[in-house]
Amino acid sequence: MSKSIFSVIVAGGSGSRMKSVIAKQFLPLFDKPILSHTIEKFLEIPDNRIIVVLPKSDMFFWEEIIESNELLKNAVAAGQIKSVAGGATRFQSVNNGLNAINETRGLVAIHDGVRPLISVEKIEASFKQAAEVNSSILAVAVKDSVRQLDENGESKVIDRSKLQLIQTPQTFNLKLIKEAYDLGELAHFTDDASVFEHAGHTVHLMEGEYKNIKITTPDDLSVAEALMNK
Repeated sequence: MSKSIFSVIVAGGSGSRMKSVIAKQFLPLFDKPILSHTIEKFLEIPDNRIIVVLPKSDMFFWEEIIESNELLKNAVAAGQIKSVAGGATRFQSVNNGLNAINETRGLVAIHDGVRPLISVEKIEASFKQAAEVNSSILAVAVKDSVRQLDENGESKVIDRSKLQLIQTPQTFNLKLIKEAYDLGELAHFTDDASVFEHAGHTVHLMEGEYKNIKITTPDDLSVAEALMNK
């Protein structure tokens, strides 16, 4: 695997769906903020350099997190973690994170800051696959029946065996994903894989984990607590 390993942790959310004045990534999950759990997983990857992308208005929360967490504090002091301000959209935030990486050769994993239950093994596997085929997008099979609505509100069944739910990390050849982001933002971009694909590259999926949930609502937080207890 390439020695130039990077991770962009996108933590630009708000607390609106949590009905909280505090952004969801800073809410406590047991003994520490959600974001801290997430970053600590990526710190377990050898030689991984981490860029945390945060809303400019929330940088003081980040400073408090660092001061209260010895592991993160030491990693920041060692230059293993640095933070940058995000943009108005997720695309802009990820682009800011990528632009904070001066190198162009290597691999980069892009991950939601509110997915703290990702396993270290899956992060490692995503880097390994991306090193071989330039991309690795975590995904899981759809369990429920799915129906698609038309413009009249009528529905039709969709074959769920052909559908995948996309997760993060989404890991890429660093040079290729940087070039893809340099092409600019389009309305249909929903994730980093769609940016990569628009640039003409092949998106390769990798089996994800059902426990790798994105915490966006109070119910999600309760599920995460239950999974961590388990």
